[in-house]
Amino acid sequence: MSDVRHVLVLPDRDAAEEVAEVLTEEYGVAHQPQLVRDALAGEDDAEDAQWLVVLEDPEATYDPATLDTLAAEHEGWLEPARP
Repeated sequence: MSDVRHVLVLPDRDAAEEVAEVLTEEYGVAHQPQLVRDALAGEDDAEDAQWLVVLEDPEATYDPATLDTLAAEHEGWLEPARP
């Protein structure tokens, strides 16, 4: 078992919620994706915040390329995994 966490970066809350819904309903993810607001440095306005969809993947079953494609369809991207 590995400790893999995928982080998809989306431009707004609506996109993040939609991606989380797709992951849950279409991909059947075992762990509920977590939505996190990521304010840009020095910005207080919610309009300037990116939203993160954090997906725990302890069995390393989700393909990063597929997740990146899903994020790109919603004007986002998948953060590269860090060791």
